Amino acid sequence: MQELGGGCHCGNISVVYKTEIAPEDAVPRACQCAFCRKHNTSAISDPAGNLTIRVSDADNLSRYQFGLKAADFIICKVCGVYVAAFMPDPDDENGFATLMSVTLDERARYPQAEPTSYAGEDEDGRRQRRREKWTPARLQFS
Repeated sequence: MQELGGGCHCGNISVVYKTEIAPEDAVPRACQCAFCRKHNTSAISDPAGNLTIRVSDADNLSRYQFGLKAADFIICKVCGVYVAAFMPDPDDENGFATLMSVTLDERARYPQAEPTSYAGEDEDGRRQRRREKWTPARLQFS
């Protein structure tokens, strides 16, 4: 398993992504919703991996929600970088996340994101897909 690091531009949010998927073999997704299109997303995940999202200053963290409000979009208030989408697990302190490959130090190794649409999903279907496809994740505060 390889360990990849990264985070937002100012360093308030850092990530450690553990995955068996080599960056060159990943299939980044470019969700076609209005939010993701405005952020030019390139989302990656590995259901067999692990992601730790560390926040130095919680006051400078935005946990934006919209639509079905089924996930928190983790954005730094200082530098404005959208780092990940995090769906808390109601039965656990952890959750599931999809990470923006552009926040990783190894971002140049990732292929171009493929357009993906989730428009037909209801909330239950969306949550189930995320539990199956997203990376098990922890959101930690320093």
